[in-house]
Amino acid sequence: MTDVRTTRWTPADLDRLADDPATTAPPIGDASTRVLADRDVWDLWPVQEEDGSPTVLNGRELWMTLSAPASGHPELRHDIARLWLLARAGDNWTDLGPVFPDGASPGSREWSGCAVRRPDGTVSVFYTATGTRGEARPTFHQRVMEARPALIGTDGTVRTSPEAEHRVVLRSDGHAYLPADEVDGGPGRIKAFRDPAWFRDPADGSEYLLVAASVPWGDRFMGAVALARWSDGAWRLLAPLVVAEGVNHEIERPHVVVHDSRYYLFFCTSRQAFHPPGAPTGLYGFVADALTGPYEPLNGSGLVLRNPPAQPDQAYAWWVLDDLRVVGFANYLRGDGADPRHLPAAEARASFGGTAAPVLRLGLHGATTHLTPGEFPTE
Repeated sequence: MTDVRTTRWTPADLDRLADDPATTAPPIGDASTRVLADRDVWDLWPVQEEDGSPTVLNGRELWMTLSAPASGHPELRHDIARLWLLARAGDNWTDLGPVFPDGASPGSREWSGCAVRRPDGTVSVFYTATGTRGEARPTFHQRVMEARPALIGTDGTVRTSPEAEHRVVLRSDGHAYLPADEVDGGPGRIKAFRDPAWFRDPADGSEYLLVAASVPWGDRFMGAVALARWSDGAWRLLAPLVVAEGVNHEIERPHVVVHDSRYYLFFCTSRQAFHPPGAPTGLYGFVADALTGPYEPLNGSGLVLRNPPAQPDQAYAWWVLDDLRVVGFANYLRGDGADPRHLPAAEARASFGGTAAPVLRLGLHGATTHLTPGEFPTE
């Protein structure tokens, strides 16, 4: 079995947080230019090749995102989320429609994941099926699915084939990782077993999945990055890479980028998930000499990118690409510090972005990071 050396993210690490322009995103300003005119999008990720680079077809990158109609309270979008396919050329996005047909997923909605194009032309879409199809109200049972649709070209565009089988490939084991199966809950108030991210380790050629999870350490559940390895025709859960011990209960969207022969583990989390409060919503990260660790927090504290203090919720769900572009989505563009989850629907909707945030670029130098000025060239 692969020997994982679990790293503990502790309050002592967060004591090293510093107010540093090198880790602070610039204000977004106006987010009126939308990826989709009548739909919210969030949690974007590329369809990637097995080497980690974005898939390019007909001169455009292929992307997936979560999407829902742009109406009502933005927080309710999680209850009706669908995986959506997009094409990107520079700052121009093309709507390619839902990834799966209506009713294809066994869940009542589809949550975040990843996609990797295989040599046979299919795409392994790993995603989170949440709830149960046809349920009267949303529940929060989470499991990792894989479907392998083919990419079909039509009139210079692309879509996915509709007939792919959807298989449960990974669940919480209920021991090392807590079951994510609550009946009641909501964003920030549930255990996790979601957000799978595929990675092929160049050191041994093996395939891995990283999963946002919860562990039963201490007197409350804690956020963790779970690891699973493809072995003998199945995904096998391993020990966690990182556990937020006494720090944070909701780590999201973990993924790994190899740079200068080192392994950079990134994830995002919100200010509402820290215990005690005080750390900002941001992209956090760790670095190691091997996928299985041990890891050390980047910049001493783990903070890689934060929203500006005047806009603490302006963006979220950042994803670092192999070329160190950083893509997130415009979240709540307001500066009063109010928890958006508790705002009236009209007020929350008026300040919600629901579209792609400006692309940033990350500089990595060992265990130190910085944001480079301006946007990363996208063409």
